[in-house]
Amino acid sequence: MIEESGRDIVVLDYGIGNLASAHRALVHLGANARLVRRPEDAEGAIGVVLPGVGAFGRSAEALESSGLIEVARQAIAKGTAFLGICVGLQLLFEGSEESPGVAGLGVLEGAVRRLPPGTKSPQIQWNVLEDVPGRPSRMLSGLPGGPWMYFVHSYAPEVGPATVATCDYGGSITAAVEDGHVWGTQFHPEKSGTLGLAVLANFVEFAATRAGVAAL
Repeated sequence: MIEESGRDIVVLDYGIGNLASAHRALVHLGANARLVRRPEDAEGAIGVVLPGVGAFGRSAEALESSGLIEVARQAIAKGTAFLGICVGLQLLFEGSEESPGVAGLGVLEGAVRRLPPGTKSPQIQWNVLEDVPGRPSRMLSGLPGGPWMYFVHSYAPEVGPATVATCDYGGSITAAVEDGHVWGTQFHPEKSGTLGLAVLANFVEFAATRAGVAAL
């Protein structure tokens, strides 16, 4: 069980993807961040980060087999600040066209779809975030209009109620989601320079505020 005491941001280390770079970026910001490989090591976390790259199915299976899927589920159910990055964002949804029959966490409604026809896949480039009118975002607070972020992906969630930013890649695709305490970025904030670090700093501040502790 994740306790509400403590000041740590934990990065779930389930053997997939950009774990070290996400952790280093948080440490660079001054956060009390640590990688965790066992569910019991996440106790006391005030924020949980779920990174990921590669295939949806393989990531879902690795998260399940590591036992860390329960940390993710408990954190989300309890209201702990939660951030999914790239495939970590995709895992918040019900499933993906990339891996039919493999269930995601199902926290957010909808499915993850292949990038629009006629586009080069994967999208490996910097792209501009576009705010969704009428959907203010704490995650993107303080960023200038039209910030550039770094993307590496072949699939993205459908644009839906939780989408707070999109980017144009053969059409409008989801770039960031925010549903209360559950945040997600299709882009890689840890690889997106100063503005990407600002997104992570917003998460760190949000986690501390939500847990009622001093800023990290």
